[in-house]
Amino acid sequence: MSELKIASESPKWVASLNNPPAHRSKNTSIPDPPGFPSSQPSAVSAKQKKDAAKIEKAAPRKAPTPDEMDTLKVKKAWEVALGPIKGLPMTGIMMYMSGNSLQIFSIMMVFMAFKNPIMGILATNQAFERFESDSNRSKIIQVKLAYVAMQLVALALGIWKLNQMGLLPTTRSDWLAWETQREPLEHAVFAL
Repeated sequence: MSELKIASESPKWVASLNNPPAHRSKNTSIPDPPGFPSSQPSAVSAKQKKDAAKIEKAAPRKAPTPDEMDTLKVKKAWEVALGPIKGLPMTGIMMYMSGNSLQIFSIMMVFMAFKNPIMGILATNQAFERFESDSNRSKIIQVKLAYVAMQLVALALGIWKLNQMGLLPTTRSDWLAWETQREPLEHAVFAL
């Protein structure tokens, strides 16, 4: 009696969880994907059997030729070479939004704008050594030059930010220590 009372007091979702609905029969008009036969062997059609046989009889993939590998390596090298330029719009926006005053955030942005391209230029050979072979060496040199050019563009963005912050000595007043004092042409004397 108490069990009946507890079952009637339990929520509806508990009852549906304990007693799931009956499994519906599979729609036979939709074929199974190739390689995934249905659990009911009688439902497999002749077309599905042919498709499975074709997949099994398919020739294994042939190994790429050295020319194809070199072409693929050069394409991947170009992707690496153009990588630095893809981040420049975001870096430029961040630098613009950080303002021109000397704050910790703008100083860190300028530091990273200089550090990343310099480290990239220094690690150029390591970045492309996995793509380089004897047959594609001349093409990889072109890719390396493009990579260095992209890093220099990124470095120029850091220089622009330094100039905007007023940290580059570009005005005459920045060089006053090296200016000589002018000799006056005339002297004025107070008269009494």
